[in-house]
Amino acid sequence: MDVSEPTSISSGIAQRYATAIFELAKEDDSIDQVANDADLLTSALKESEAFRDLIHSPIYTREEQRRAIAALAEKMGLHHITANTLQLMAQKRRLFVLRQLAGQLREMIARERGEVTAEVTAAHELSDDQRTRLSEALKQAIGRDVNINLSVDERLIGGLVVKVGSKMIDTSIRSKLDTLQNTMKEVG
Repeated sequence: MDVSEPTSISSGIAQRYATAIFELAKEDDSIDQVANDADLLTSALKESEAFRDLIHSPIYTREEQRRAIAALAEKMGLHHITANTLQLMAQKRRLFVLRQLAGQLREMIARERGEVTAEVTAAHELSDDQRTRLSEALKQAIGRDVNINLSVDERLIGGLVVKVGSKMIDTSIRSKLDTLQNTMKEVG
């Protein structure tokens, strides 16, 4: 069996649901609300272990998952398109692709708006001012508005790793130390 197959299947499932949400949101003129929903879901997945358990645990029945998702969607203030899709996903046992769905949905919306998404990995959380300055610097370099998708990896020690499309800029201290170590091995 090909190791990439499960990822490919998950990605395909997420792509179909993200496309459905995106197309319905365009028809309903609710792209902004659905974009906000994608951000809320991504935050909930990062911050709430209980939410992740609900999404991935096989102990909940389809109906229990659907009811829980309906209640959470209402509490989070999700748009009806997003809420209904999540309930359908719960009934079909497809919530395990929620993280990919949110990411693909954000990409589709960014493309629609003429924006680019930068995957940024930092050694620590960036302040609002740092995010704004980074976004402006990337906008000047690329020539388009840039959304920042930030993740934190303390192993970087300091600096950033920025990926925009196929381009990657690695200014992390970890990368510089690795380069220095390789250079010293070549000399010695």
